[in-house]
Amino acid sequence: MPSRISLCTLVALAACAPLALSDFQLFRLANIVIYAIALLGLNLLVGYNGQISLGHGAFYALGAYTAAALVTHGVPPLAAIPAAGLVSLVAGFVFCLATVRLGSMHLAMATFALGAVLPIVAKHQSLEAWTGGAQGLALDAPPAPWGLRLGTDQWIYLLSLLVLVLAMAAAANLVRGRVGRALVAIRDNAIAAEASGIRLVYTKSAAFGISALLTGVAGALATFNLRYVAPDLFGPFLSFGFLIGVAVGGLATLSGAIYGALFLQLIYLVVGATARTLHTGNVYAIYGVVLILVILFLPGGIASLIPGARRPRAG
Repeated sequence: MPSRISLCTLVALAACAPLALSDFQLFRLANIVIYAIALLGLNLLVGYNGQISLGHGAFYALGAYTAAALVTHGVPPLAAIPAAGLVSLVAGFVFCLATVRLGSMHLAMATFALGAVLPIVAKHQSLEAWTGGAQGLALDAPPAPWGLRLGTDQWIYLLSLLVLVLAMAAAANLVRGRVGRALVAIRDNAIAAEASGIRLVYTKSAAFGISALLTGVAGALATFNLRYVAPDLFGPFLSFGFLIGVAVGGLATLSGAIYGALFLQLIYLVVGATARTLHTGNVYAIYGVVLILVILFLPGGIASLIPGARRPRAG
């Protein structure tokens, strides 16, 4: 009960942020919340199910482009976001269903290829009406719905926070239930899990689809937060950043998504402050160094240092 009270208090304080922060600060905070949603989806796949994805930035991009294309064609943002999640869910499920029998290593390579190819496809001339080609799409600031007296940055932040809270609650119920037990069983011993009656292919594909859904929703929210979408925003290093964020935050921990998102935003702030002295290659080298240090000295991630951040047990 005390932990639930603390959690509700934290969420209430976060919801009050628009009363005290500027639009730019809310923009930064919304980025953290959006990254947390994406990392939560990836952690369900990597941490709880043991599937390694090196291309989840592709589903982030798919959600972003789906939302942007729908809004530019007259669909309200609140309808475009779940549509983006649904498209990502179907794409993730079908992709895993087609590649899951290749083995974990080949699946990781296939996801890497997907993440590398999708931004190139988005630039193709035949898709310019939907993706904007190499120039991308610029969106008008979406007004707050239902006549709410909120600025764009305020309501996008609050919407992102609401989505994160709902996603966290759904993920907690998922990993503690029968599905969670199946995911962990596959991660720990796939052969034994299949022998016990778990449908290996469809369970792994469903996990991939749910992970892609959350990542796609995060991409859609990011599109409205940035008011812009372009292929160069979704390079392979976006996927690497997500994977590193999951490792730094804490594998197989729900709260690790938040810590990982805070880490990624901190890195981006450091990069922005030192952009004149650091080249892009050196910046991404920071990711590699941090990942090595975490693996060597903090394998449980930041979540292992937080007393209240216990791993939800499946079942």
